[in-house]
Amino acid sequence: MNLALDFSFYNWDLIQNFILKGLMFSVTLTVVATLGGIFFGTLLALMRLSGKQWLIVPATVYVNGMRSIPLVMVILWFFLLVPLVIGRPIGAELSAVITFVAFEAAYFSEIMRAGIQSIPRGQVFAGQALGMTYGQNMRLVVLPQAFRNMLPVLLTQTIILFQDTSLVYAIGAYDMLKGFEVAGKNYGRPMEAYIAAAVIYFIICFALSWLVKRLHKKIAIIR
Repeated sequence: MNLALDFSFYNWDLIQNFILKGLMFSVTLTVVATLGGIFFGTLLALMRLSGKQWLIVPATVYVNGMRSIPLVMVILWFFLLVPLVIGRPIGAELSAVITFVAFEAAYFSEIMRAGIQSIPRGQVFAGQALGMTYGQNMRLVVLPQAFRNMLPVLLTQTIILFQDTSLVYAIGAYDMLKGFEVAGKNYGRPMEAYIAAAVIYFIICFALSWLVKRLHKKIAIIR
């Protein structure tokens, strides 16, 4: 068995035709899932902190339920079952976007809940003393501070999310890993393709992790 590796087939045309398309989808999915996850995750966090059982119970069931199921299972269930319900396919890419937003909302919810609870109660009481409503207090006093406190954790979760985008491979979506796989098959070098994919994932995630550490230090200085 010949284990000699040959990466000479990599060139700009290959990268442009196979890799960049997948990378763009992976980045787009990460950004959309992060923004959507933070938005819906914040709503879930506020529901769980509202003190109203009719809001707490469904939000808790959703968050705990999503966090108890592997992401790849959620991706497969949504991709296979939703077309049966609505009577038509929705495509691998759209299915991946909806699934990631719904799944990540549960994780961002816990991050935001911890961030909101980290704000001293005195800040909340001060807002109430000024005559602010619950919504105004959250929007103007609590959430801005919570976002700043949780920014490193939110970005770390985003890096994990980027790594998880490779799971859309299970439903045939054309992400970065799929691009490397197609390139490897076309050039008869699957092993080199998977090694190159692992290296690129490592470089991107390591660089982002380093930036998050720098940001965390700056936020600590501001505090």
